[in-house]
Amino acid sequence: MIRTILFVFATCLFISCNRQSKKSQDIAVARVYDKYLYKSQIQEIVPKNLSSADSQRIVSDHIDKWVRKQLLVSKAEQNLREDEKDVEQQIEDYRTSLLIFKYEQNIINHRLDTIINGQQMLDYYTNNSPNFILNNHLAKGIFIQVPRNAPKISDIRKWYRSDKVEDLKSLESYCFHNATKYEYFDEHWRYFNEIYQSLPETYERAESILKYRKNYEAFDSTSFYFVKISDFKLAGSISPFDFVKNDIRNILLNKRRIQLIQDLEADIYNDALNHDNFNIY
Repeated sequence: MIRTILFVFATCLFISCNRQSKKSQDIAVARVYDKYLYKSQIQEIVPKNLSSADSQRIVSDHIDKWVRKQLLVSKAEQNLREDEKDVEQQIEDYRTSLLIFKYEQNIINHRLDTIINGQQMLDYYTNNSPNFILNNHLAKGIFIQVPRNAPKISDIRKWYRSDKVEDLKSLESYCFHNATKYEYFDEHWRYFNEIYQSLPETYERAESILKYRKNYEAFDSTSFYFVKISDFKLAGSISPFDFVKNDIRNILLNKRRIQLIQDLEADIYNDALNHDNFNIY
């Protein structure tokens, strides 16, 4: 009997609520002057499967941000001149820009050819090499830092200078167990200043080390340092192709994006012109 009464009551309540406005059905959770934030407006911001504590935290944060924003808006309304509050044109401009941007992104996502082969990148690099001047020194090689009390220091000197595969494996194994820092960059370019700054203070310039020291060693009160330079490029020279290859790919992709949008705008304009869809008075 009780269940029947509750069901009838709930049904009547539902019918009654449906006759009211949406806001009258909602429970207000915050108010700033004459503006209200309703429960239905915050339900969608809470992800599913969250704990009660996490849900409450998200809701509380949202309400707090809403209140602060409304207070700022109210203060702006009170203190700005009428001409300063007239933002309708700015809103329309923003809407227009946003619609165009979304449409262009949609076209780019569906039509842009993102495949750029190595020859295309190499051709661009060759034709535009003056645009790829280095601002910093580059190097390939090895950097090692070991404590002064580390064992077999003489073996490190032999291994890091060697080009034999077995010596490199021995060096890597040794550094794994003993080195404070071990960096192998013999197969990719690295800004040498990052290595140089890790060395003890020295009067020898980075450029001098690169040009005249294939192997460089230093020490301080705590560590020994070993640097092997297998290749280098000085600041002011042209960047190696493999160092700027990803940059070139991005440049070429961006050129394609620009061309695609320009072609799109031209097609839309010419189609509208052919169909007499606009006039210029």
